[in-house]
Amino acid sequence: QVQLLESGGGSVQAGGSLRLSCVFSSPSRTCMGWFRQAPGKEREGVAAIGGTGSTSYSDSVKGRFTISKDSAKNILILQMNSLKPEDSGLYYCASTGWRFVPSLRASDYTYWGQGTQVTVSS
Repeated sequence: QVQLLESGGGSVQAGGSLRLSCVFSSPSRTCMGWFRQAPGKEREGVAAIGGTGSTSYSDSVKGRFTISKDSAKNILILQMNSLKPEDSGLYYCASTGWRFVPSLRASDYTYWGQGTQVTVSS
């Protein structure tokens, strides 16, 4: 049983920054990631981190977002800088529980958090 809980969402102006955190119930050595979904749109893979720390990012956030993990504290982080209105959405933390290489495919993930809202105004 794996549980995840996101926090850190909020409302900011374009160009601002937010840091999302995800606390997971037990240590994970498999791929974990962040996804987002805007109303009426498909869920999008934002960033993922593999079992050895390798990362993968959506083209839309490369150079602006950074995914990291504090394994000692069981916390997954998404640092978001230079935010744009199109970054708005409900952000989900997720864990594959099995995959080693980072993945941005939602179907690869088994465990999901409840989501935290991010709103970026122009």
